[in-house]
Amino acid sequence: MQTSIALTGLLADVDGRSPLDGTLDKLTSLRDEGFRRVWMAQLPYDPDLLTILAVAFREIDTIEVASGVVPIQIQHPTQLAQRALTLNAIAGGRFTLGIGLSHRMVTEGVWGVSYDRPVRQMREYLDALLPLLAGEPADASGEFWTTRGSLKVPGAPAPDVYLAALGPQMLRLAGRRSAGTMTWMTGPKTLANHVVPTLRTAAAEAGRGEGSVRVVASLPISVTDDVDSARAGAAEEFAIYGQLPSYRAMLDREGFAGPEDAAIIGDEATVSQRLDELAASGVDEFVASVFDRDPEARARTRALLRTIDT
Repeated sequence: MQTSIALTGLLADVDGRSPLDGTLDKLTSLRDEGFRRVWMAQLPYDPDLLTILAVAFREIDTIEVASGVVPIQIQHPTQLAQRALTLNAIAGGRFTLGIGLSHRMVTEGVWGVSYDRPVRQMREYLDALLPLLAGEPADASGEFWTTRGSLKVPGAPAPDVYLAALGPQMLRLAGRRSAGTMTWMTGPKTLANHVVPTLRTAAAEAGRGEGSVRVVASLPISVTDDVDSARAGAAEEFAIYGQLPSYRAMLDREGFAGPEDAAIIGDEATVSQRLDELAASGVDEFVASVFDRDPEARARTRALLRTIDT
């Protein structure tokens, strides 16, 4: 099985420049290097990702960008559908909409919005969002979300919708109703034994054909000879993901002590072998979070990824 390669992007990772200028430069550079797709995060304290991408898609051709992910709780489904369709019209179909539920510490601690019954929240959200994206009227009344009416966004293809899903109920929902899932801090054994079969079985039970859902897996990665230093860097940079319950559950399931164990670190042969393991686990797309502080290591990592994604 051939796994396609994409990269992650952060609006904050722009070396002190404005997020817009930094994102334009970053996406242009990655396009020129030969990468075809970037998954970009929407963090709670960041500028608005979709607004910046509207400019980026107007200025930069060919490269695809996915949101990884936009949280649903702080915008009505109609508003997100409007924004996603408008953006994909500008992009000429190069946008993929990844959505998720964030975390309780954010939704309740920062936004003051309940995190309770997350699967129901997402199901009701999809009841409204998916018809609107497909150009159909929505008529959904729920406990969390009620949406009626339709949208008119000429020239806007419906973007694929991915759900951030790790638990079994959310994976089954993703399998039944979305283009797939994007995971983070999830290793090959957990992907092979939990994520992939749960997602694909749900798709089959819903009458969806083989290949109708995709597994997109993202992990930190560094091609380097200084493994100890890279592991220490991963442990520091990604420490929060060892504490958030959803990611902690995936690390525990895999038998990883912390994010540094999930990170793919080593020379070209070692990293290639780890990527082969992900492909064998059923991953359709690997999203590389290139994290090493050494610019030579980052360049070396991207060089290897380009040779794989051919």
